[in-house]
This record gives sequence, structure tokens and C-alpha cells, in this order.
Amino acid sequence: MPKSKTDRLIIILLIIMIFFSLFLYIKGSDKVSFDYPNKLFDDSYVHNIDLIIDDVETFFNNALEEEYIMADVNIDGELFEDIGLRFKGNNSLHLTNEYGLYRYSFKIEFDHFQNGYSYHGLDKLSLDASFQDNSYLKTKLSYEMFEMMGVVSPLTSFVFVSINGNDFGLYLAIEEIEDSFLARNFGYNHGQLYKPDYRNFEDPNLDIGLNYIGEDPKLYPGIFDNARTNITLADKKRLIKILKAYHENDYSGLEINLIIKNFIIQIFTLNWDGYIGHTGHNYFLYEDDGKIMMLPWDFNLAYGTYAYGMSDPIRDSSYLINFPINTPVFKEVMFKRPLYHLLMKNDDIFNKYHEYFNYFLDNFIENGRYKVIITKYAQMIEPYVKKDPSAFCSFEDHKLAVETLIRYCELRGQSIKGQLEGKYPITIVSYDKPSIEVDIDLKNLGDFEDLENSKSRHKQLLKKIYNEIN
Repeated sequence: MPKSKTDRLIIILLIIMIFFSLFLYIKGSDKVSFDYPNKLFDDSYVHNIDLIIDDVETFFNNALEEEYIMADVNIDGELFEDIGLRFKGNNSLHLTNEYGLYRYSFKIEFDHFQNGYSYHGLDKLSLDASFQDNSYLKTKLSYEMFEMMGVVSPLTSFVFVSINGNDFGLYLAIEEIEDSFLARNFGYNHGQLYKPDYRNFEDPNLDIGLNYIGEDPKLYPGIFDNARTNITLADKKRLIKILKAYHENDYSGLEINLIIKNFIIQIFTLNWDGYIGHTGHNYFLYEDDGKIMMLPWDFNLAYGTYAYGMSDPIRDSSYLINFPINTPVFKEVMFKRPLYHLLMKNDDIFNKYHEYFNYFLDNFIENGRYKVIITKYAQMIEPYVKKDPSAFCSFEDHKLAVETLIRYCELRGQSIKGQLEGKYPITIVSYDKPSIEVDIDLKNLGDFEDLENSKSRHKQLLKKIYNEIN
């Protein structure tokens, strides 16, 4: 036992130092351990989520407002009360409403009304409705690709959603890229997070294209107004410095390997609804200690099914599947995407881009890994697709979409392999005809016609559910 007040004081100070050291260790650790990855995001089975809402009619009538309401949620038998719930989406939200449908995506924020509240450490998740994705698999498959390539990306799992105990539909649960995601992947002492977004289609939106515009932070509202962490003037200046540097061929502020790998998946999946696309959004920008990387987000319009903002959308499946990887989008867009365009002008980075593309094809496509993954999840979700009362398509359309997705990966892989080997055109300049024969129609993956064709059927089904809910 301590013999004096001095001894006791020394012991107290030692205990304080131990706890302080432990705090610094945890704060500075690379990752933080949570329980939720092994619970809701165990993707070996379909989970159950019941949204418990007091006033369903008002909630749905105000869908376009995207305002949080207080609700309860039951996840696999566990009840979480007074969480924040709202609809989510951009074009998908408005088009769902415009077509008179009710299958919206949702966002659940556990700590919206209660500080510190969480689902086993998770602060926020999305429930993705698979808008224009008859396979239900496009987003899930894309994140599997990113994981294989070592790109930091969200956890996902399939869930069957009900509302007040009434079946509503099969969804994909996605870990939101916010506090829990950052702590899990980068530790509590993580960097700054942004979700750049465009103002409107007519605006040049040069800032979200990561162009260097000038030193004034006010020139970058699409980035700084959409910060997901608390940022300072110093943070803004540091990011602008990175943008300026790589425009001057200084790449020290870029996580080059991760950025290249991100581009590879974006380009393989023809994700024109991302950074390499007409709007340049749907990505997260993470900056830490003077270096940036891109985090992937939103793939329901990938695989050649993007059409928004295009006066004459490309519908030729052969043209799309054979699209050249060295010029992955049209020049009027590419020159506004310097993080790709300028990097590819560097010979070492350009060669590494091709090297990583070959690695991806060898380890995900040519060895059949894509087919194993698609088949596994397709079989797992099949009973739930069959009973999905709010589906955007028929079960037969779903089966066709799964077959189309498998064939897409095979054909796109063959085309790109041939491009890398010099057999097929690898730039848009030399691209005068398709390189390989394509025997699928990418519209089968999901198209506006599916929304129109399902309108009456969907409306009847949702009306029945809606009446039961109320």
C-alpha cells in the first residue's frame, strides 16, 4: 500500500499517464474495431430490416423533401429507437416520383436525434433500391472489385426491408462514408472528407472535376460546401495546394496507386455517373497529411446504362463494351477531369495504369472470379427477388439482367485485354468500329422502359402495401 501522500500522488499520475498513452494509441491507430461489420454487413445471407414509422402517408408524400423523421428500426431482431430516417437520391429519387412509383432509397442515421447513438458502432447506412438495376447486383459487384484491388470502399450486404411489418422489397445496405467508416479505415485521428457535387448541368463545375482554379477557397464551393468533416481555412488551403501541384506535374500530394486502381474499376464498369463522367460527381475525396485519394460511391447507373444529361444517349452495346480505356470518356469531358487526364500524360503512371489493368483482368475476370461472385449472390437473393412486391422489374427480367451482367464482364474483359495487347483500338481517335462481337443488350440491365412498363403493376402492388401499412 502507498506509505505517503507523495506515493499515492505518484501512483495516480502513473495511472493517468497509462490511460493517456492508451488514448493516444487508440487515437493514432490505423483502424478502429467495431462490431457492425460482423453483424449487419455479414454478406453471407440476406438480413431483415423493419422500418417502423408512425405516419407513413406523410412520410411518402414528402419524399422529395429528403427531411429526416424520427422512426424506429428493427435489424435482425434488434430494436433501435428514435433514429433518423429519410429518403435519398438525386435523379433516382425524382424519377421514381415522376413515374408514380414508391420504391425509394433510404438513409438511416442512428445519431441524428441522439448524440452518440449507433448500431454496434455504425452511425449511418443507406438502403439502396437498385434503381435501374434489374440484376440487384451492379453496386455489390463493383464494391467487390474495389475490395480485390485494395481500394478503400464501403461494406455492403443484402437486406429485405419491411415497413411496419409489411414486406416492402429487397435492398442493398451500404455503409455510409462518414464517421464510423473513417474511424474503421483510418482511425480516430483521420483526415478530412469531402463529397464534391455539381450545382447544375449547365455550370462548368470545374471545382468538382478537381481543376486548379485559383488560390481563393471561394472558387471551390462544390468541394468545400460539401465537406463531411469539420474543416478549417488551413484544410482548404492544403487541398488547393495539392490541386495546384499536380497541375504542375508534382504528384507528391496524390495517393497514386489507389487513385489509378479506382480509375480502373470506374472505367471497366463504364461508370459515367462518377468522376470520369458528364457530371463529375458521385465520389468522395479523402485528404490526410497533404495527400488525397478518391473513395468510390454509387454504381446503379454503371455498366453502360448511364443516360442523364446526354441529349443523345449511347445505346449501342457493342460501342459501349468496346469503349477504349485510354480515352474512357469523350474529350469535351476528359479535359475537365485533370486527375485522370494529366496523370495519364506521365509515362510512368501511364505504364502503371496498364499494369494494374492487366492485374485486375487476370485476377478478377480471366480466372472467372466475377462469375463466381455474381452466381453466389444471385442464388442467395433469388427467393427474395421473387417475393419483392416493389420490384422495378419482373423476375424474368431479373434473371435476364443477371445473365447480361455476367456476359458484360466477360466481353468487356476480352475487349480491354485485346486493347492492352494492341489488337483493338485503345483510344477514341482510332476507334472506328467495334473490336469484338457483342451479343447482349445492355438495356436489359435496367432502363427507363422498365420504369414505364412496371408502372401499373408496381402502382397496384404498392397501393396494396400502402393500404396495409395504414
